[in-house]
Amino acid sequence: MKVVLFCGGLGLRLRETPEAIPKPLTQIGYRPILWHVMKYYAHFGHTEFILCLGYKADLVKNYFLTYDECLSNDFTLSAGGSDIHLLSSDIDEWKITFVDTGVGASIGERLKAVEPHLAGEDVFLANYSDGLSDLDLHAYVDRFVASGAVGSFLCVRPSQSFHVVSLDGDGVVEGIAPMTESNVWINGGFFAFRQEIFRELHAGEDLVVEPFLRLIEARQLTAHRYEGFWLPMDTFKDRQILEELYERGAAPWELWKQSSPLG
Repeated sequence: MKVVLFCGGLGLRLRETPEAIPKPLTQIGYRPILWHVMKYYAHFGHTEFILCLGYKADLVKNYFLTYDECLSNDFTLSAGGSDIHLLSSDIDEWKITFVDTGVGASIGERLKAVEPHLAGEDVFLANYSDGLSDLDLHAYVDRFVASGAVGSFLCVRPSQSFHVVSLDGDGVVEGIAPMTESNVWINGGFFAFRQEIFRELHAGEDLVVEPFLRLIEARQLTAHRYEGFWLPMDTFKDRQILEELYERGAAPWELWKQSSPLG
C-alpha cells in the first residue's frame, strides 16, 4: 500500500529547534523523525511514499537528494577509499514522490492534492510525519479492511501532562485527574482510507473536521483504540523523551530491529 505523509506544517510548538529546519527533519539520533516514520512503514512492507510538502519543502527534498547511506550504515572501505561496500542500507527499496501541496494548506487540502498519485489504490495509508508508535500495523490494516469503513485512525490516550477537571453547575470542583488517567481518547493519526475518502474532501476543508463528520454520520469511520506506545513530537519535552529512548537503545517504534515484521 502507498503511504501518504503530511510534511507541510510549521511546527510552531518546537521553537527550541532552529527555525531553518522543518519539523519533519528534526532529528532523533542522526536521522530525522520523518525517516523513523518511513522506516516503520517500510518494516511492514509499505515502501511507496507520497510526501505532502509545504513549509521549507526544498529542505525535505534536499535531504533525500543528498542522502548518503554511508553516514547512517556500516560499510567496508578498501582500495584507499575508492571501493566502498555497504553492509546494510536504509532507503534503496523506497520509492518517494515529493509533492508541494502549499505552505498554508490544511491536511484535507494536502490529501486532495495527491489524489492523482493514488489512482488504483483501493486502500492506502496516511499519517502525520511527527508521531511514532509500536502499533502492529498488519493487524490494524486487516481490521480496517474487514470493517468495510471508508476511513480509520488510531485512537490513543493523550500524552500531555495536563489534568482533567470536572465541575458542577456552580463551578465547584467534583474531580481532578491526570489526563493520561482520564477517559479521554484523541486522534493519533495512522490513518487508513479507501478511495471513497476523496468524495468527502471538499474545497477548503480540513480532514478531521467536515469530512470526518460526514463519515461519522454515515457510520463509515472507525477508530482503533490503542494503549501501547504512541508519542508525537509536539513539544521540546516530547523530543527529549524520544531522543532519550533512542540513546538508551529502548525505542519502542524500532520494530525493524526485530527479526521479522509483526503479524
